[in-house]
Amino acid sequence: MPERPAREPIEWGIATRCRRGEAMSGDLGVVTLLPEGALVAGIDGLGHGSEAALAARKAAAVMRESPGQDLVGLVQRCHSALRGTRGAAISLAFVSASEGRMTWLGVGNVEGRVLSGDPAATRPKGSLALGRGVPGHELPKVRTATMTVEPGDVLLIATDGVDAGFADSLELSGSSQAISERILSDHWKPPDDALVIVVRYLGARP
Repeated sequence: MPERPAREPIEWGIATRCRRGEAMSGDLGVVTLLPEGALVAGIDGLGHGSEAALAARKAAAVMRESPGQDLVGLVQRCHSALRGTRGAAISLAFVSASEGRMTWLGVGNVEGRVLSGDPAATRPKGSLALGRGVPGHELPKVRTATMTVEPGDVLLIATDGVDAGFADSLELSGSSQAISERILSDHWKPPDDALVIVVRYLGARP
């Protein structure tokens, strides 16, 4: 019998909007599936317009060219690639495919939350600690944090064009794409670009 393809450890959705009056968004999301897990990146190019979009694309190119579990190394490579640009706030997460574990870090103001898949839970399981600095201009020492995730848990990443209460009383029904679009519809701040990434953990591969 042919081998069955390995089940992916996550499902995800990405929703974005440009600042009103702009044709390009400086906010960009990247999700890359690897044999060892999934890399998730939320990027917010400083400001808005074409220069912010250029910075976001340069950071995204680094993620796509060399994805992996070394999140500190990825941010450092982004810092080098973004020199001469406006720079970008970046939050990264890596979800393991073989065990219920997620590692994440953030530099700048791209927020991260993990919500429990248990409907009875009333508080986030985790919030991303954000380091100061702007990759491309100033990168202080960055550290990762690791937390346990269970099937059904949901990772949320949102840029500052999304109201800070985006994770409060959030209904987790529907697909990850539907949730991301719902958050953006309810919490977008029109004077800014906005990005929402929603990642639902499905469980370790058998």
